Amino acid sequence: MRVQVIPFGVLKDWLGPSAVPVELPDGASVGMLLERLPATCRDGAPEQLLRGIAVSVNAEYAEAATILHDGDEVGLLPPVSGGTARPDPERTEDALDQSEGEQAIVVALTREPIHAGKIVAAAKRGDDGAVVVFDGIVRNHSRGRKTLHLDYEAYEEMAVRQMRELGRKAHERFAVHQVTMVHRLGRLEIGETSVLVVVASAHRSAAFEACRWLIDNLKQTVPIWKKETFVDGAVWAPGEPFPKELAMGTAEATHEG
Repeated sequence: MRVQVIPFGVLKDWLGPSAVPVELPDGASVGMLLERLPATCRDGAPEQLLRGIAVSVNAEYAEAATILHDGDEVGLLPPVSGGTARPDPERTEDALDQSEGEQAIVVALTREPIHAGKIVAAAKRGDDGAVVVFDGIVRNHSRGRKTLHLDYEAYEEMAVRQMRELGRKAHERFAVHQVTMVHRLGRLEIGETSVLVVVASAHRSAAFEACRWLIDNLKQTVPIWKKETFVDGAVWAPGEPFPKELAMGTAEATHEG
């Protein structure tokens, strides 16, 4: 059988920027695929490069024991930094109006500037006593180096699914009314918003807790990566380690150019 392997982030430097077809025997698992991959990497990539990554099968997180089938799309996901129709952040109010019931979840990926004021205003309702906002901004330095700009990429279909799932879990865990998460993709300049999380709730404690929980989990599980360009080179940000149940190992790698 043949599966399509799609590398993301730093793994593209070794496997190439596009899908790689890999032949496997029937009944092969994700773990068997990972054992074969180093032989297909450019310049003899070290095996430890694949430790610490997560793997998706058809845009869903998978385990090493997951059995693959002909035509499966396998994503190789290094630790993240940080389907379908994506709501335009300029039209967040429309997306909220179309949500069913008392709870609303709005997620978006966009290559346009994020207008925080409009999105926050759209989240407010008369029965909410608090709106808490996390506005992630591109800063001009990182790890002692001057930053020129950032580039974000995502496994878009999977990222949208994961963001929606986080929104559902936040509603269940914190009993908040509304969750909005918008993440920017592409080239970002200093001072621009990269990610916006907005939580509306009747009470401030729930809104604060849910907002913190959402951004922390987004940075750890949603497949979005950033490449930082400095005055003296560029590097894929190492990102947050995956939770133990998702990671294939513990090693991390960062490669500069």
